[in-house]
Amino acid sequence: MKTWAIAVIALAASTGTTMAQDAATGEAVFKRLCSPCHDIGPEAKVKLGPPLNAVDGRKSGSFEGFNYSPANKSSGITWNEEAFTKYIHAPMQEMPGTRMAFVGIKNDKDIADLWAYLKQFGPDGEKK
Repeated sequence: MKTWAIAVIALAASTGTTMAQDAATGEAVFKRLCSPCHDIGPEAKVKLGPPLNAVDGRKSGSFEGFNYSPANKSSGITWNEEAFTKYIHAPMQEMPGTRMAFVGIKNDKDIADLWAYLKQFGPDGEKK
């Protein structure tokens, strides 16, 4: 019985560790999947999509100087981990009418890591 208890505790601990957010891995996800359309950091510019500086807590459709779709501007979303996770799985289904023509990210670990990376950046593009 003692062996089973140790095995269960070890399994639970290892599962928790693998699901922890990793900003460094999130940076690689950003570069691979997001950087063709979005920028981030101190020199971030509008590309096909808006810069993602200070996205955590920002209202959808509110980056000054970017021409958002009416769907995005009127979505009522304030970006946080829960809203981002739901949206990024399938942007066009989650926000019909968005101009973000992206099929989404299906891997929950990639999404968690990506969010860990994005939420580091303040309005000036510097890491908090």
